[in-house]
Amino acid sequence: MGSDMTKRPTLFSLILSMPLLLWQLLFFLFPLLFLVAISFWTVRNFQMTPDLNFGNWERVLSRGVFWDAYFRTMVLATTAAVVTSIIAFPASYAISFKMSEKAKRWMIFILIIPFFTSYLVRVYSLQVFLSDAGIINAAFAYIGLGPFPMLNNAFGIIVGMVTLTLPLVVLLQTFSLNFVNRDLIEAAHNLRCGRLRTVFAVIVPSAKVGLVIAALFAFILSFGDFVSPLYLGGGNPPTLSIMITDFTKSGQQWPRAAVVAIMMIITLLTAAFAAVTYAYKERGK
Repeated sequence: MGSDMTKRPTLFSLILSMPLLLWQLLFFLFPLLFLVAISFWTVRNFQMTPDLNFGNWERVLSRGVFWDAYFRTMVLATTAAVVTSIIAFPASYAISFKMSEKAKRWMIFILIIPFFTSYLVRVYSLQVFLSDAGIINAAFAYIGLGPFPMLNNAFGIIVGMVTLTLPLVVLLQTFSLNFVNRDLIEAAHNLRCGRLRTVFAVIVPSAKVGLVIAALFAFILSFGDFVSPLYLGGGNPPTLSIMITDFTKSGQQWPRAAVVAIMMIITLLTAAFAAVTYAYKERGK
């Protein structure tokens, strides 16, 4: 009887869950459904008219420029996620295993500070570093090298995306590494396992869930990034986020912009499902 009572949701628990349910309905489900509905509307004389027109989907998905932007965005976001994860891991490892508790608290505080500043401001500051006459090329010129083009290309975009996602990835990786069982590490050392082998054979598998989730967040943020492709990449050739703004500025084509946005959402949901499935998949299965 006690078992049945614990399994049956009480009125109190249902009431407590209502705010979360209403939040999801109001700020996720309803806007998503409205976005889907808009994708079938028609634009006449720069005004949207409710309709059931599949022409927007056909026109967007049949254009090569959309698929070029789609795969370009996918490659940039994937590259940024991989680069960010690789750069973040040594820092996360040092914070988790090499620092005292007081130093850890200070490092986490320092990692949170970048979120106090607008991402747009940080991107503008990167232009000072990456331009042909910027700080980095001036340093290269001092030793007789350069200038190297770092703006209005893929390199600038990747730098911006890494700047956006690196603090968050370090934080997520650090929290994941903090939960690694230290006894397993000691056992590996007792079995004469080297430091590098211990990292890849013990620590990385033990923290796989957190590492994958951190990379997933980096991919999601980079995939939808608009600022870096525009201000560091020049905006041409466009990414999907830039394509959305181009559609809205071109004859108020919000329905076609909605099609691009829905394709982005589908891609991110698919990537999230695949990443979470892989993260929680048991080894050897």
